[in-house]
Order: sequence, then structure tokens, then C-alpha cells
Amino acid sequence: MSGASAASRVARFLDLVTAPFTLPGSRLLVLRDGDALTVRLAEYERPLDECVLVRTLRVFAPDGSPAPVTAVHPDRIEFGAAGASLTFDGPEALTLGGGGRWEAELRPAEGPVVHVTSSGGAVRVSRTGLDRMPDAEHADALAETARLWDEWFARTPAVRDDLADLTAFCWWVLGANIVSLPGRGARAVVPSKIGYVGLWQWDAYFIAAGLRHGDPELAREQLDLAFAFPTADGQLPDVVHDEGVLASSDDLPPGDRDNLRRAGSSIADPTAPIPLTKPPLAAWALRRLEGFIDDPEWFDAAWATVARSQEWWFARSDLDGDGMPEYGHPYSSGLDDSPVFDAELPVASPDLAAYLILQDDLLASRARELGDADAAARHAARSARTLQLLEAMWDDEAGYFRSSGAGVPVHAETVVSLLPLLTGRLPGRYVAGILSALDDPDRFATPWAVPTVARRDPSFSDERMWRGPVWVNVNALLAEGLAVSGHPARARELAEQTLRLVIHAGGPHEYFTPTTGRKARTATTAFGWSAALFIDLAVAVSG
Repeated sequence: MSGASAASRVARFLDLVTAPFTLPGSRLLVLRDGDALTVRLAEYERPLDECVLVRTLRVFAPDGSPAPVTAVHPDRIEFGAAGASLTFDGPEALTLGGGGRWEAELRPAEGPVVHVTSSGGAVRVSRTGLDRMPDAEHADALAETARLWDEWFARTPAVRDDLADLTAFCWWVLGANIVSLPGRGARAVVPSKIGYVGLWQWDAYFIAAGLRHGDPELAREQLDLAFAFPTADGQLPDVVHDEGVLASSDDLPPGDRDNLRRAGSSIADPTAPIPLTKPPLAAWALRRLEGFIDDPEWFDAAWATVARSQEWWFARSDLDGDGMPEYGHPYSSGLDDSPVFDAELPVASPDLAAYLILQDDLLASRARELGDADAAARHAARSARTLQLLEAMWDDEAGYFRSSGAGVPVHAETVVSLLPLLTGRLPGRYVAGILSALDDPDRFATPWAVPTVARRDPSFSDERMWRGPVWVNVNALLAEGLAVSGHPARARELAEQTLRLVIHAGGPHEYFTPTTGRKARTATTAFGWSAALFIDLAVAVSG
């Protein structure tokens, strides 16, 4: 797909509400605000309402009538009646100009309203304020912004024709969500400039899986950032952000820290820091870059980081000492609001067991490739032990893998009971039980699957984050689990259904309702891992 072709496919999705006008590497966002535009800044853990650069921007035609937005392209916003356009002047500024006769009214976050006309040339908008510039510089900025987006779109992965429009838009989402993290020396593709401006460990893995098809080096940068700040004992942080990392409750503001500790593990010292991380899918992500990156030394270092992280889970997160690591806090699960965390902490969960089995299996495979028989044997033996503990979590009467909180069985039936498929090593009776759950309309066979909580469960909600809505990352993992568990046709069916879901909903939202297949009310739009995994699945089914 050419850059120009991809850009033309994207324009219809750029509504300035669910998809802002922005530039790779920029923190500036242009959004609709009623009959005007507003310019905001994307900052870590700060709502957009607190990050206003220009409260309202309006453009008027020569006769003084309002000139509404007539078109939005990746590189420009057009005000047709005024012959004006808005574009980027590098990542730190916007410029409004054009060859027509126009007037504009800009209301900064602070200070009086500013009125400008085309007779003074174009106007530049930046964090430092407003200033005038020649029309020729506006034309140059238009050309440069178009060049940057054309260069990005030229990398759009090739897919089937029926998936091409959404793939182009998802590729735009990944480019639009690029930010520079000061002092990090790398580009982070954040989950969303609208709501999540930082590099979350789990998100980085899923985002890298999609990026590898068009920009493997940028995919590598995501893992570089995720792996760059382990603790002394190997734990990887939950988030890497502008001002540091989030790796424990001590990295939070005092009020948040106190709340987090009160919600933390009952067997942990309530005055001690609570580690915060994300599920161990580091090896899963790293394996996906093999064949896309040719740098053996980098892989050696990355695999060593993954191995140390795996040791942390067993040495530091087996909070009751039974050999099965637990989640010490919901933040570390990635499924923060899941009803399994209505139980007392720590929570032993079948999804965590599955991730740890898979990670040890991949580490064992890597060790065998390097001829390290001792390391391969250690990882394989631990994987086998963890699999035995996972099998012991199966509840024959309920028909699913059951979580436990502080040693007490959790009765909520959620998607974590399905994720052990990802090991590819479950005995047949457990696989049959999971397939039965996936086929049951009272459990997981919703009109748009797969819900994150079984429909029959009292905690099921169509709308509430991890309590029912469909997530693209969960579906992608389940599709892989079906494939490695001997059901490739079912895997392909789920992959295709997930692609149809994103198309039906109009874009890669954060999560979707399982009954209507539409965006859930509180879900973020232009969401990074949904976009990346749409691309990953689209490439897979197009082969």
C-alpha cells in the first residue's frame, strides 16, 4: 500500500473526537469542542482538561461568517470557506494559514482572546504563545507534515482488501501515538495520547507485535524501554514515563500510595512498598521480533533481562510460598477491575500460571538454541511444576480453572479461566472444558465474543471495563491458545471475528460491548494495542 493510498483511506476516520489531529512525536492534540477546535497537550497522568493550550480556535470566512472544518487529513485540517488550513510546524507548534482571506479567533488557556487575519500572514501556535509567520513558511510546514505522514504510511503492512481501510487507520493510530520521553533516548508508542501517556509494560509488548510488520526498529524501541529499568532483583516496572518509572507504591503520590497499600496484600507488611508490574509476556513479545531484527547481541541482552524477570516472579511474587506466584495487587495483572480481585489479595490466577509456563518454555527453548542444557532443564522443570499447580486449579464441578484469593477459592468466572490454552500443553479434558465454555451462550458465546466475564456470572456487565467487555488483546491471546492447543480452525474463526468487531465498531477502541459490538461508553478511542493487534491479526489472516 502506497503512502498516499493509505493516507486517503484514513481521512474518513479523523473526526477530531475519537481521533485527534496530531503528529508522530508531538504532544499537541487538536480536538473538536462544539463549533470550535481546542488544542491540548498529552501528559502523563493528567486529564486533557488540565492541559489546555488553546481553549477555543475559530476560523471565519471573508464575509465574517463561521468557516467550519470541511476536511481533516493526517497532515492538515481544512476550513474550505476561508481558504485556510491548520498543520504542524514540527512537533512543538501548529500553524494556521493559507492563500485565502480569513480571520481567526483564538482563546488561550490564559490571557485575552486574540484575533488575527490573513493580512498579517500565518499564525504559529506553540507552548510559548502565538506569533506571526510568513505564508511561505506555512506552505513549507504543510509540505513537511505531509512528507512525514507519507513516510509513515509507506510502511503500512499489506493485508487483504477488505481489511485495508482499518489497517491503514490502525497504522495511523500507532504513528499518532508516538511521543518522545525526555531523557529516555527513545520513542514510546503510548496506549493513547487522549488518556494514557506513558509506556505501560504490557501495552508495549502488544504494540510491538503489530509494529514489527511495518517498523521493526520502532517495535524494538518499545521493548528497549520496557526492559531498561529493572529493579535490582529483576522486576520490570509497570510504567516508564516522563518523570521516571512506576515500579512500586513508593513511586505514586502520597494519597495514591496510601490507598494502594490499603488495597494491597493482606500478608504483606502494610508499611512496605507494593511491587507494581505487568503480566510476564516479555518472552512472548521478544520471540515475535525474531526474524524481524538482525542483532544477536541485542537479543542476548534482552533474553537475559527476561530470564531475570522470570526469576523475580518465583522468588518475590510467590507470596504464600506454595510454588505458584500470585498477583500482589490488581495493577500487576493488567485486568485491574476484574471481579477476581474482589477477593482478598494475593490472588493466584490461572492466567498468571499460563504466562509463567509459556515464558519458562520459551526460555528453555532459547537455552537449547544456545546449547545451555542446564538452563534449559531448569526452565523446563519449573514449567512442568507450574503446569501441575495450574491443573490443580481446575474445578470439576464448576468446569473451569478457578482463581483463589488469600487461599480462598474465587467464584467469579472470568476470561482468566480460558487463558491456560496459551500454554499449548493442557491435557485434552481441560481443553474440552474451555471449548465448552466458549460455546455456551450463558458463558462466553456472546454475539460479539469473547467477553471478559461469563454472562451467567453475577458480576457481568456489558460496559464495565474488565467485567464483561471484549478486549482485542485477550481475543488475540485466546486465538493463539486455540491454535497451539490443536484447534487452528477455531483460532482462525476467532481472529476473523475480532477483526470484524473492530471494523463494526468503527475503530480500534479500548474495549467493546459483547452484545452490540460497539465501543463501550467509557472506553478510550484510538487505542494502541487494539490497533497493533488488529494489524497483527490482519497480516496473519491475509497470508
